[in-house]
Amino acid sequence: MTIRLGDTEIGLLRYLCLWLVVVVVFAVQGAVHDAVNASLWPPWVYLRWSMIQWLSWAVLAPLVFRLSARYPGDGSRRSQALAAQFAASIGVTLLALVIGAAVSAWFEPSPFPEQLAQFISKHAAIGMLTYWALFAIQQALHFRAEKTRREVEASRLATELAQSRLQALKSQLQPHFLFNTLHAIVTLLDEDKVSAEDMLLRLSELLRAFLEEYDGQEISLRQELALLDLYLGIQRTRFKDRLATRVYVAPDTLDCAVPSLFLQPIVENAIRHGIGQRVGTDCIEIESRREGDMLCLEVRNRNSRLDGEPGQALGHGIGLSNTRLRLRELHGDAAQVRLDMLWPEGVSCRVRMPFRELEAGEDAPEVALA
Repeated sequence: MTIRLGDTEIGLLRYLCLWLVVVVVFAVQGAVHDAVNASLWPPWVYLRWSMIQWLSWAVLAPLVFRLSARYPGDGSRRSQALAAQFAASIGVTLLALVIGAAVSAWFEPSPFPEQLAQFISKHAAIGMLTYWALFAIQQALHFRAEKTRREVEASRLATELAQSRLQALKSQLQPHFLFNTLHAIVTLLDEDKVSAEDMLLRLSELLRAFLEEYDGQEISLRQELALLDLYLGIQRTRFKDRLATRVYVAPDTLDCAVPSLFLQPIVENAIRHGIGQRVGTDCIEIESRREGDMLCLEVRNRNSRLDGEPGQALGHGIGLSNTRLRLRELHGDAAQVRLDMLWPEGVSCRVRMPFRELEAGEDAPEVALA
């Protein structure tokens, strides 16, 4: 069984124990006062007097909390609310004194009017203070609950904003990829129609995977590699024997969460700046490993150069810029992306992000490879 105090619920036993503590404290105070004046009564008498006084307030405290919630001491009508509280404090205090006097009349030889007069003379001031103390407690609990509610709401809005940003970045990424792939297919139509048709079929499979995709922002590395394999199939058809691909994946990283469509723009950048612009062959290598609490991903190509300094940030293309922004939205400063030169030739894109395995039911449906 619980007692409701405004926005707060408390167990009945705990509520009574709190008031019994008050009873004992004031009973001891009364006994000490009389002991100093050499007029000591038996201990149970002090407990009885204190119980009559404070258990009356225990009964009325829920009423005080309701009045405090109905007429809070803040807002645009503070003066009216405080005036209402002042009137309520007088009324509730008088009611507590009447209840105490009525109960006390059952144990004392004097009649109710005399008991009421004694209660008013002894306990009126402390009764008023008790009302305002309960009012202050209710206001503090209300402000704490309101602060918690606002923090939760702010956290929810921040999460929704981050999700909206991620969705906007993701929406920009898919048309960008589609345009680049269609452009590659168009270049083959006059040269190799069979290869162009094969690329179209692979593209349709990849688009189907996009259309059947879930609403989340993260998938497992296993699924990301499955999507990437569809894209690499298109590029292998385009470049034929000039392009080779190798994948080195640590088994314990396959279920790690990564942003969806995350590796594709990095690989696309490696191909575009490699054999897309330079003669000869190229090998795209993709590696994943775990280092402590971090997932390390690396995409390497062997037929390009880095014009800037080693360790510089990603390039300015839409795909790579969005990849960097998505990582920042998901992981903040915990994620790192850098480009490094390889010897004797090539460029490596190294990515580090917090390692987190997707829980059961959190993963998206498996992507079927063509």
